[in-house]
Amino acid sequence: MNINDEFVVKIDKLSNLGTGIARIDGQVVFVENACPEDELKIKITKVNKNFSNAKVIEIITPSSYRIKPFCPMQNVCGSCQLQFIDYDYQLALKKQIVEDAMRTIGHIDTSVNNPVPSPEIKGFRHKIQCPVSQTKVSKKILAGYYKPHSHEIVNIKYCPIQPEICDKVIDFIRNKAPEFGITGYNEQRLSGDLKHIVIRSSADNGKLLVILVINGIKITDNFTTLAKEIYDAFEDVNGVCINFNNKKTNVILGNKTQCVCGHDFIYEKILNKTFKIGASTFFQVNPKSAENIFKYVKKEISKENNPSVLDAYAGIATFGIVVSDAAGKVVSVEENKESIEKAKEVLELNGIKNVELHTADTTKYLKSIKKKFDITILDPPRKGCTEEALDEALKHTKKKIIYVSCNPATLARDLKYLQEKGCTIESIQPFDMFCHTYHIENVAIINL
Repeated sequence: MNINDEFVVKIDKLSNLGTGIARIDGQVVFVENACPEDELKIKITKVNKNFSNAKVIEIITPSSYRIKPFCPMQNVCGSCQLQFIDYDYQLALKKQIVEDAMRTIGHIDTSVNNPVPSPEIKGFRHKIQCPVSQTKVSKKILAGYYKPHSHEIVNIKYCPIQPEICDKVIDFIRNKAPEFGITGYNEQRLSGDLKHIVIRSSADNGKLLVILVINGIKITDNFTTLAKEIYDAFEDVNGVCINFNNKKTNVILGNKTQCVCGHDFIYEKILNKTFKIGASTFFQVNPKSAENIFKYVKKEISKENNPSVLDAYAGIATFGIVVSDAAGKVVSVEENKESIEKAKEVLELNGIKNVELHTADTTKYLKSIKKKFDITILDPPRKGCTEEALDEALKHTKKKIIYVSCNPATLARDLKYLQEKGCTIESIQPFDMFCHTYHIENVAIINL
């Protein structure tokens, strides 16, 4: 098998990265934009020792689950890999991804529940991050999303998975920036002014926080003028901020943000709790789907009588705050100082008295105390927990661990470790937070 070789294949299943899997002479071939049951003519684009990659040249016989994407840019934009697949079948495929991870990585027999669908499959994304560049000849500002496996920007005028007002704001900036001499960022030369447009949108009240990420260390008059133009043009814009990021990095936001117009936050509501969301506040991109997760975890907490709860890797203590009225006492631990400061504001905003906040690494905090909690909520980053963190969680938990994960592979690894330590995996419940992608959130209930 060589690059540019063409074959006719039948797609067996979906990989954990959302590509179709076919086999040619026993070798696995990963095919982009392919659906199980598709019969396709493909061209090999990359050959490795154990597998190859390919792209679709022709759909010979489409799968019964293949549909027309509702976004005309789905083929060229890298954001919605699975939008050409019927939504109910997307959920079935995501369940399979979780089951495969549990079986092959975790060696876990516990069955996986059917995923809880997202309440919305359009307009659900409330955190928008658009890279910005500029054409060489016409100097036209481009703002959108990257093509798959590249840093080439697709100029997106309409994105149906985000609120329509966000498209309008981005287009306004795209057209207005050149009037004030603002240039788009050139990633190769590390030159240009505007690197990203970031928008935080409230699912509760529709208000927006607009953040202009600039390749600089101070606000210039042209950006001040642009910020005011945005603020004046849109009634729903609660504030416009400038974020400074002149480093060569894939990290979108720099460490410093300055508000130019209005306020530097929006309000969001989850289960009747009000949250303040700033430029760099970690908050779920799909608040209505997140609410399903919080409701599920709160229901699990409510099974115990006024339990003591550890909220580990807490961020702005969203879990701790949401479950506070089902718990006797909550201790939320987060190493990011800014997040804890935001959590303090939210506690005061909601009049919550039974949540205690600690700025600390979870493992180090647990090593420093002797107290045991009835229930521990673990919500680590995508890389999962260290074995040391899991050991400490076991040592300091009496009844159960609720493990929230956005990565089935690291969840399976960590559940395997907990099972080897004598724990029982009661249930694994997927939630579809990231519609039309291969990503899936999971909540595992673990009995000690």
